[in-house]
Amino acid sequence: MNKSLALLTASLLLAGCQTLAPAPDGTPPVEDTAASKAPTPKQYASFSEDTLYALLAAELAGQRNRFDIALGNYVQQANATQDPAVAERAFRIAEYLGAEQAALDTALIWSNNAPDSLDAQRAAAVQLARAGRYDESMEYMERVLLGQGDTHFDFLALSAAETDPDTRDGLQQSFDRLLQKHPENGQLLFGKALLLHQDGRAEDALELLEAHDASQEEIPPLLLRARLLQSLGRGEEALPLLEKGIEKHPEDKRLRLAYARQLVELKRLDEAKSEFAGLVQRFPDDDDLRYSLALVCLEAEAWDEAIVYLEELVARDAHVDAAHFNLGRIYEQRGEPESALIEYALVGPGEDYLPAQVRQTEILFEQGRMAEAGARLARARDSQPDYAIQLYLIESEALANRQRHEEAWQVIVKALEQFPGDTNLLYTRAMLAEKRGDLAGLERDLRNIIEREPDNATALNALGYTLADRTTRYDEAKALIERAHQLNPEDPATLDSMGWVNYRLGNLEEAERYLRAALAKYPDHEVAAHLGEVLWARGKQGEAREVWSTALEAQPDSPILRATIQRLTGSEKL
Repeated sequence: MNKSLALLTASLLLAGCQTLAPAPDGTPPVEDTAASKAPTPKQYASFSEDTLYALLAAELAGQRNRFDIALGNYVQQANATQDPAVAERAFRIAEYLGAEQAALDTALIWSNNAPDSLDAQRAAAVQLARAGRYDESMEYMERVLLGQGDTHFDFLALSAAETDPDTRDGLQQSFDRLLQKHPENGQLLFGKALLLHQDGRAEDALELLEAHDASQEEIPPLLLRARLLQSLGRGEEALPLLEKGIEKHPEDKRLRLAYARQLVELKRLDEAKSEFAGLVQRFPDDDDLRYSLALVCLEAEAWDEAIVYLEELVARDAHVDAAHFNLGRIYEQRGEPESALIEYALVGPGEDYLPAQVRQTEILFEQGRMAEAGARLARARDSQPDYAIQLYLIESEALANRQRHEEAWQVIVKALEQFPGDTNLLYTRAMLAEKRGDLAGLERDLRNIIEREPDNATALNALGYTLADRTTRYDEAKALIERAHQLNPEDPATLDSMGWVNYRLGNLEEAERYLRAALAKYPDHEVAAHLGEVLWARGKQGEAREVWSTALEAQPDSPILRATIQRLTGSEKL
């Protein structure tokens, strides 16, 4: 088609073109919203021949899935003509393609040339917020507010969540300025409260919302109030608040869902079941609700009901893997391991795949069917090679947990032949080497990891702890553990190692401080054994016995606790 022929049909074609044609492969078209109107022939009459040709070429390119050409032409002509309809079309295409800079540029052209269009002002505000230009974004959003359109102050607040404190402070000042003019605007209140919540000021956010009627009447502030109450440990107060909201907005799905979830949080499971069942009845095509109802039934141990809803999900081809996984859990709870194995085997790749493989392996191991478990895992590695390393680790861990350390070792050796140098496999082999008394092998694998990943806190801590516990290389051990602690100062395992190496070095006060911190974060039997030993060495035998006694209640068969108590007191009994 030459340029002159194209111009003969340009007006007719462009005037009727509301979307780019769908792609043959099913790619969704770039759809305009109700506000997006293609320029009319009259509007196009004022364009030059070059502009008309470029726009026609853009439309034809879109029909052929060349959205890059369509976008390029429209952006170029939006800049050249400053025409709001062309700019809007360019913006819609850019937004669909995720072309952020083009979406921002064309939204600004659109808004500046269509000052009375609330959609244009809103689009500019959102794009400016995405670009981190919050002050400008607020100016455009205020235009929407003054025009009594639907605002997105909540989006502005949420988009600022990952910004620096100075940026959030500036945005808060902008919210305060607008709140002085519009003190009962629910969206403004909601946005300001979100900013406060992001800064860890939940009580201030709640106080702001409670001081204004909008948080009683409008749904987003009301939902945020309920969430804030929950975060402050006042979940019981959220229920009547949500109930009042439902009375005023009986058809609002969000309020009813928040109410049902709040009942779950408060462990009022029978009431939660009833609420979720009502929601599913109201919205029968919402499979997310059906899945939530199934989980509530599962938590309430209403196995038969849960099975019904989970099987419905499978039949509806929704949440299929999660449904099979949870059916497996239910059959395990009901003492039907064969049914559980069938369900776990039906879980496909995804977030439930590895947990299903773990449960399948545990069931088979508990029944003494270890060879079958190994064969299933081998088939899984062949069929799902992306999960092969994790599947090797599952098999090795299952064997190691049953003190079959040599077999676990062989599994990892085989895995490393296939995946040499994998950090997880090397770490696991190091831990198994320690069980075999091969400290040289442990150190070799851990140093290999540290050489590859100098900031691997787990490997640093493991090597440091082993040197402190099994050798007299205390200074070297401490240096390694301190590096791990610098990298991960809140990790309970590293705190335990810091305590233990200080104990070995005779720094008993420091040892006690670290071990108390570790036990507070992670009440583990090994940490309790270490803390008790340090307390015993400090002459605090009564406290040591209390620590051990509490730990034994949680884990009465702990070998390290029993050995520590026997060694220090001369008896296994406290």
